[in-house]
Amino acid sequence: MVRRGITAGALVALLATTFAACATEPAAAPAPETASPAAASPSASDSPSATPTPSPSAKPKPKPKPSPTSGPRLFGKGDSGDDVRDLQARLKQIGWFNAGVTGFYGNVTTEAVSGFQAKRGIAVTGFVDQTTLDRLYAMTREPTEAELTNAPPPVPEGKLDPRCLTGRVMCIDKSTSVLRWVVGGTVQMSVEVRFGSQELPTREGQFSVFAKSRDHVSSIYKTPMPFAMFFSGGQAVHYSPDFAANGYNGASHGCVNVRDYGAITSLYDQVNIGDGVVVYWS
Repeated sequence: MVRRGITAGALVALLATTFAACATEPAAAPAPETASPAAASPSASDSPSATPTPSPSAKPKPKPKPSPTSGPRLFGKGDSGDDVRDLQARLKQIGWFNAGVTGFYGNVTTEAVSGFQAKRGIAVTGFVDQTTLDRLYAMTREPTEAELTNAPPPVPEGKLDPRCLTGRVMCIDKSTSVLRWVVGGTVQMSVEVRFGSQELPTREGQFSVFAKSRDHVSSIYKTPMPFAMFFSGGQAVHYSPDFAANGYNGASHGCVNVRDYGAITSLYDQVNIGDGVVVYWS
């Protein structure tokens, strides 16, 4: 039904103007009402308060430790002098330098310093910087004159057995581990010695040298026994490479071991068949 005075065309125009003020035609079709709940809920990136949850396999990798850096070079390969001599003696005190102290910084010293640095987490350079020197000084003491010059340590003196006071005698004191070559009651030479173990002890008593063999090899143990001077069965005074290398961290098979090669060479040339041998505790 059309109100009087308004034409049908005017009515259509009026309706179009009224609805245009409150609605717009969508540019695309609306999403279906049956969208999944996951799509309806805001995602982690949509919500500023959301915290992402890492997957179990995505553990953060530990940061690598920074490599140690070295300080300025104080001295190193090719150098020589008192500083190097002191360095070698200190390294020798803690078992890192097993050669003679020379005062020259060569390959052996370089390897010793590198090993010391690696063991203590210092930059491995092979040369000495202040960090290396400070750590070494903290672990060692001031070298003695004997350590700096490779002089043998003084041989401890003990009481001579009365049986050693006459004639020519190798006087061997088990209490001080010292052999003294005594002629007419006067000590001519003293050397450090090592004895047998509890299972194979060095026999004690008064004997005499009955055989000598400069290049002897044990028929039982097949080991060298240079400058052997036999005094009781198979027991002899002789040079021992093992004693020279390892010191008292070991024992003989009953013999009296000498580790000073020069001393045993000289002693062998002085001792004669028939000279006395006394093995005792003072």
